[in-house]
Amino acid sequence: MNALIVETIVDPAGSIVLDHVPFVPGEKVDVILRPHSERNPADLRGSVLRFDQPFEPVASDDWEIRP
Repeated sequence: MNALIVETIVDPAGSIVLDHVPFVPGEKVDVILRPHSERNPADLRGSVLRFDQPFEPVASDDWEIRP
């Protein structure tokens, strides 16, 4: 799956133009728009203080075996 992440500005008419996209003309694509965030994923670096049992399964008691 190819993904294209582009930061752009909505023009005064409320439009967004994407040029030179890496997809075949006529190919269906999904478009998701969200407000730009100034957060950088690197901001989370060092934010975990500790891991409790990091190699143990999570919520293993919540799973049931199907017949």
